[in-house]
Amino acid sequence: MSGKLETLSDENLSEETIARLVQVFYDRARLHDDLGPLFNAAVGDWDHHLGIVADFWSQALLGTGRYKRHAFPVHMNLPIQREHFDHWLALFREAAEEVLPPNAARTAIGRAEFMAESFRAGLFPFDTPLPPRSGG
Repeated sequence: MSGKLETLSDENLSEETIARLVQVFYDRARLHDDLGPLFNAAVGDWDHHLGIVADFWSQALLGTGRYKRHAFPVHMNLPIQREHFDHWLALFREAAEEVLPPNAARTAIGRAEFMAESFRAGLFPFDTPLPPRSGG
């Protein structure tokens, strides 16, 4: 996927809207009983972190090229537990549906679900189902 996503640019999705999504999500996540302690311990400079995450979603939703890192390695050594993914997705879905235009919200949620599954598989590889064996 390169360039802007046609379906999202039609909805007037802006950098300001993406920044608001990130702010709303983290405002809630930081207060969450399970996620708050994890985020607050891991993030020292919230303004810097919010900027990086806004760059990530700008890249993911608008194809801006602003995020050039790999997100997984940053998260590998955090004390993430399996249940954190469900909490994270629930808060993200709520924020996306509240802040983004409908089609952009669906796209963002789909990308967040894919990312959560990818991270879960990487952090907890034995939780993923094994492919069926062929032969006997």
